[in-house]
Amino acid sequence: MAGNNVTRFLVANKVEFELYELPKEKLGAEKTAELLQVPIWIVYKTIVVKRTHSGKPILAIIPGDRSVDLKLLAQAINEKKLLLPTEEAAEELTGLQAGGISPLALINRGFQIVLDETALKLKAIHISAGERGLNLKISPLSLIALTKARIAPISLVKV
Repeated sequence: MAGNNVTRFLVANKVEFELYELPKEKLGAEKTAELLQVPIWIVYKTIVVKRTHSGKPILAIIPGDRSVDLKLLAQAINEKKLLLPTEEAAEELTGLQAGGISPLALINRGFQIVLDETALKLKAIHISAGERGLNLKISPLSLIALTKARIAPISLVKV
């Protein structure tokens, strides 16, 4: 199975994970869950969020069946207002393709990372492994330890 910088980083840090190969296209959480044959609420997506002033963007990690709540996220990180960039802008800000944006691929790049508190109820979650077509299953506690993610209620059920 193919590896990349993220998987090498996890192996070097002796972190348990499972790697899954998927089609190398932008799939979305729903299709990813279907292909992995797992519930959508354990497939987490990384949403790039911009500050209204200068500063590195925030990476909001939320369940696939939910949407990021910018007000809750702003409260969690003591910001007044946050913005969702376009997909193209998110790719430019991270250097990664949409569908392959991963907090593990952006460690030590200055991004503030916030993980939705729902992850703490799960033994493992699925996230992107840093490129389209690679997904990994990892313990939320390992993800928190590696990324120094803040935990907060930052998502809402989609209506």
